[in-house]
Amino acid sequence: MTVVVAVDGARGSRLASELRGEGLTVVAVVDADAAARTPRDILAAGADVLVVQSSPRGLSRMLVEECHRRAIRVVVLGDDPSARRDAGLLGLGRPLPLDVEGWVLADALASPAAAFAAAPAPPRGNGVIAVWGPHGAPGRSTLAIELAVELRRSAARVALVDADTHAPALAVMLGLADEGPGFAAACRQVDLAELDDEELSRISVPIGAGAGAVDVLTGINRPGRWPELTHERVTGALRACRGWADHVVVDVAASLETDEEIVSDLDGPRRNAATLGVLQEADMIVAVLSADPVGVSRFLRAHAELRAAVGATRVVVVANRMRPGTLGVDARGQVRRTLERFAGIEDVWFVPLDPRSADAAVLAARPVAETSPRSPLAAAVRRVVGEAVAPAAAASAVARTRRRAVGRRVARTA
Repeated sequence: MTVVVAVDGARGSRLASELRGEGLTVVAVVDADAAARTPRDILAAGADVLVVQSSPRGLSRMLVEECHRRAIRVVVLGDDPSARRDAGLLGLGRPLPLDVEGWVLADALASPAAAFAAAPAPPRGNGVIAVWGPHGAPGRSTLAIELAVELRRSAARVALVDADTHAPALAVMLGLADEGPGFAAACRQVDLAELDDEELSRISVPIGAGAGAVDVLTGINRPGRWPELTHERVTGALRACRGWADHVVVDVAASLETDEEIVSDLDGPRRNAATLGVLQEADMIVAVLSADPVGVSRFLRAHAELRAAVGATRVVVVANRMRPGTLGVDARGQVRRTLERFAGIEDVWFVPLDPRSADAAVLAARPVAETSPRSPLAAAVRRVVGEAVAPAAAASAVARTRRRAVGRRVARTA
């Protein structure tokens, strides 16, 4: 039996040595962080079992999915109360103690009654959708709001989260008080292992009326509070949100750099860790670019960094504020050809520049879908959701709307 040990520091080396003493073949010993960042490289050596430390940075959805594809069993080690919760959310068995001895682990793996099955595909019924875009304000926050409102038409509960550690904007755009608990409070509750559905409902703020309400977790009210949104807290909070909402739409900052880890070797908070944590945990990423020469250029430069950060996670590209003025004749065709030539992107969805509807929404501090439901912007977002983000859910929502319309016509003629 071959094993990959993804446990930090001396503890990982000690466990690997003990497993070798029990006759197991250890093909790699890495830190949990390395396994999360490059799961394909770590597992390329071939293994039957992955022993991984239970931390949000190490026990990532991307890593579990890669083990599922390769039929590799996953054994989780962890002592914190959050370890069992995170393992359960990823479809894994109960964790073993972090200081488990090698002979105990070897006996457990050899036992016919061992509870360690091949890693199942993590449940995806509750999706996390990250809305990202390069620097230059391409419209990430606006699109995140509209996506959440549109998804609410076909889902029982939709959460909208502001995880931007550089320039949070959802509270201001929606007319909400940013002094409330919001997402920072959810992250703090992760440390206490007290973040559940009831707590999330308490700290969130609904926008909209009745059955069409979207639950919002507002962002930090001052950029200087970014250390509260650590990688571990953010990923832990999102995993809790998966069981609370059918869709979780997360607005994140543009920066993907990890240079802060090069500048400082101290084990402290990193400002971009929240964005990287959200992208790592996301089931889908909506990548927003401003449809003008500068915006397209910035997107192409940042797209390679995005792909390196998210691996095989699906990316839906949306060209926002589409207008012919800055691109000339056949503006859409020029954007498509440029993205395909320089980034290999074949599928692009377009949202037009609609200043009248956007301004009315900002003035009312409401989503465009509420203030101007028939506007070109709202119609374009509806198309993005129906064709790319949640086509099955959108189709069922349309069917329900048609059935209600038919029922009303029948009632009028009766």
